[in-house]
Amino acid sequence: MQLRIGYEFVYECPRPTPMLLMLNVHPSRASDLVVPDELVTDPLIPISSYCDGFGNRCSRIVAPTGRLRLSANGIVGDTGEPDVVARGARQRVVEDLPDDVLLFLRPSRYCETDQLSDIAWSLFGKTTLGWDRVQAICDYVHEHISFGYEHACANRSAWQAHRDHAGVCRDFAHLAIAFCRCLNIPARYCTGYLGDIGVPASDLAMGFSAWYEAYLDDAWYTFDARHNVPRIGRVLIARGRDAADVAITTAFGPNRLSSLMVQTQEVLSTRPH
Repeated sequence: MQLRIGYEFVYECPRPTPMLLMLNVHPSRASDLVVPDELVTDPLIPISSYCDGFGNRCSRIVAPTGRLRLSANGIVGDTGEPDVVARGARQRVVEDLPDDVLLFLRPSRYCETDQLSDIAWSLFGKTTLGWDRVQAICDYVHEHISFGYEHACANRSAWQAHRDHAGVCRDFAHLAIAFCRCLNIPARYCTGYLGDIGVPASDLAMGFSAWYEAYLDDAWYTFDARHNVPRIGRVLIARGRDAADVAITTAFGPNRLSSLMVQTQEVLSTRPH
């Protein structure tokens, strides 16, 4: 199957403002791009690119004074298969984990394992190790947090999400990640596109989505505490320790986001059957 992806941001800046952008499809999916999701600016300004320490593709610009429109439209090929479920996947002991995975056991800005450790062990300490334990975490977070865009908060942490019983997709991911790390399961934050493919269409406005990956056996597996069912058509943009590592846009100066649009939809075939 093929998915049409894209976005449009409109910013207003009172003076020239440097910005970092993390808006391109992740390099691990680059070979799936049928039509590249190249960034277009209006007015036309210089763009430079680099890969950060987590392997994400990033762009640098200086937004001019006034209005700036950032947009992209791409098409990405996808298997059409739902997220992998590997119920037999085992948790590895810390001493056997690869060096590059250990970073995702440590606390981070929005995932305070020190504050949640006792809660995690009391809730999940008797669950079966491996996939079942991570799924138990997903089940709990899915039921514990009430989703709503009115609950969005740019600096809410995992501990605060647990206390508030409310949040958006990033809060679901942060709390599940923190619980996993408390239980010595490496977990990392993911952001990207996720449309209503294979599920009833939602009336909510579409935006970028957040989920997480847990390291079991010798692989990273996708989990989604907000939806808590395997989904079709995830398109990864970036991975990191938490949302602080994968901000879609970061501006180094005053600015106002005046409009935002994100699209993800299946490209329907017009060929005769």
